[in-house]
Amino acid sequence: MTLDRLQQLRSRRRFFKDVANGVGAWALGDLLSRDGLTAATMDPLAPRQPHFAPKAKHVIYMFMEGGPSQYELFDPKPELAKWDGKSLPPEMTKDLKLAFIKPTAKVMGSKFAFHKYGQSGMELSELAPHLGEVADDITLVRSVHTDAFNHHPGQLLLFTGSIAPGRPTFGSWSLYGLGSESQNLPGFVVLSSGKGTSGGTSNFSSGFLPSHYQGTPFRNQGDPILYLSNPEGVSRNTQRATLDFVNDMNRMHLDETGDGEIESRINNYELAFRMQMEAPDLMDFSGESKETLEMYGIESDNEHRRQYATNCLLARRLVERGVRFVLMMDASWDDHTYLNEKIPKRMDEIDQPTAALVKDLKRLGLLDDTLVIWGGEFGRTPMVEIRKPEEAANAGRDHHPHAFSMWMAGGGIKGGYTHGETDELCLHVTKDPVHVHDLQATWLKQLGFDHEKLTYRHMGRDFRLTDVEGRVVNELLA
Repeated sequence: MTLDRLQQLRSRRRFFKDVANGVGAWALGDLLSRDGLTAATMDPLAPRQPHFAPKAKHVIYMFMEGGPSQYELFDPKPELAKWDGKSLPPEMTKDLKLAFIKPTAKVMGSKFAFHKYGQSGMELSELAPHLGEVADDITLVRSVHTDAFNHHPGQLLLFTGSIAPGRPTFGSWSLYGLGSESQNLPGFVVLSSGKGTSGGTSNFSSGFLPSHYQGTPFRNQGDPILYLSNPEGVSRNTQRATLDFVNDMNRMHLDETGDGEIESRINNYELAFRMQMEAPDLMDFSGESKETLEMYGIESDNEHRRQYATNCLLARRLVERGVRFVLMMDASWDDHTYLNEKIPKRMDEIDQPTAALVKDLKRLGLLDDTLVIWGGEFGRTPMVEIRKPEEAANAGRDHHPHAFSMWMAGGGIKGGYTHGETDELCLHVTKDPVHVHDLQATWLKQLGFDHEKLTYRHMGRDFRLTDVEGRVVNELLA
């Protein structure tokens, strides 16, 4: 079909639609204006006011899929060495939820030393020297606990507040509550590194919220989204005419059915059209200084380090452009085997870019209103898991939901602060426990929301991110 023919058909449809709906549209406009509303305010992604003044306007969630070991990174436990190679008494392990090992499995000591960093003297592993450089900007929470001891349920609970699938994720709730400040990019962007995640798309699904609130996966090289560029021979004018024609038909269907997903489809088509101008510039790092690229480690020969570093820099650039929520998913930290080989290598790849992102946000004045979150869905056990007894180096750790560590920075979060304590073997939290629902309530507060009031009615009742639990952990806040 030619461009002229498309425009003729669209003009004819537009004429009959305008004649039929013109008076009704004028009446609707008058009613909207009386209520202080305009067509712009009806945009589902338009910026909206939260319940109260927010400390954070953006979120960068650095999700370490699989569950990083707190023993090797964040929670020093000298007592592990005393128990190394021994089984724990039954009274110490009777309440543990274990995925693969038995409670009688022997304890494995950590091979890595801890040092004090920053003026705060925060204790972090020798494997995280770059993170140590920003220790005074972060809050380390050592007392996180969750209800799920397997990956997919754990990720669902962390991101949606429920182990049942089908609910909106934290990123979708954020976009639903605040809208987006970006006109030409999605309000919720997903960046991936490593090899997949157990939760997959459920970590950034909009669930029962309209689909325009779901996360949009971006690639970290070439076009951010496949098929974003026009095919050869298709001009921007032709594409615009085609899109207008399709949108007209979709609007006619919307008028007939009232299906909100059709409206989402129209908005997504329009956003994709605008992205064609903005997205290529997003991937162009030529304007970044040599010092910045070196700080992130963009030009590393290590593929994973380069991939992760690129995502860190992209996250900063997305926030600069008004994107509300950036989810970085790095897989996999599920170290059931060869932990003492894998975790030093993994930290060597991600430590520098992670710290660089915090430093860069702070340098540009973006950290104050950007909430940065780092962590996995649970931690690891003090007991060893050995899947190949014939190989001594095969040792790893099982899933551990009862006590693990996460950290946050920016967005009104207290800096240089360590919260909570665990027992001598990090089997259980002993002081200031923080459930994942408590984290969610706290994150929402920093975005300006009462977590009990940010709700969406579905199937006859109001749902919220924190389900029926959750309290704000005010001790974490500056």
